[in-house]
Amino acid sequence: MSDEKTIFKKIIDKEIPADIVFEDDLCLAFRDVNPQAPTHVLVIPKQEIPSVADLADSDAALAGHLLLVARDVAKQLELDSGFRLVVNNGPGAGQTVDHLHIHILGGRSLVWPPG
Repeated sequence: MSDEKTIFKKIIDKEIPADIVFEDDLCLAFRDVNPQAPTHVLVIPKQEIPSVADLADSDAALAGHLLLVARDVAKQLELDSGFRLVVNNGPGAGQTVDHLHIHILGGRSLVWPPG
């Protein structure tokens, strides 16, 4: 990880604005500025963890919390007909920000397989 702050760290530190839909002591959820579905929200930990591959065993409670927050945010946003959670790991999978994040996608029919 470089010494320069990621865009997500700048959002956490309130240095740049974001359309925040949820925040607690451990994480933040905000609308994606380049949405890939009518509803596209990112859930990020406030702890700087570059990717899923960088999660430590000691991060198990945080990882579970992120999933529960994603569930609750999807409910809050009334994604009753369904939603998709996506976590990209590394550049080959499409991860463009080196900060763990979960995409919540919904508001339209989503095809399978993705990509």
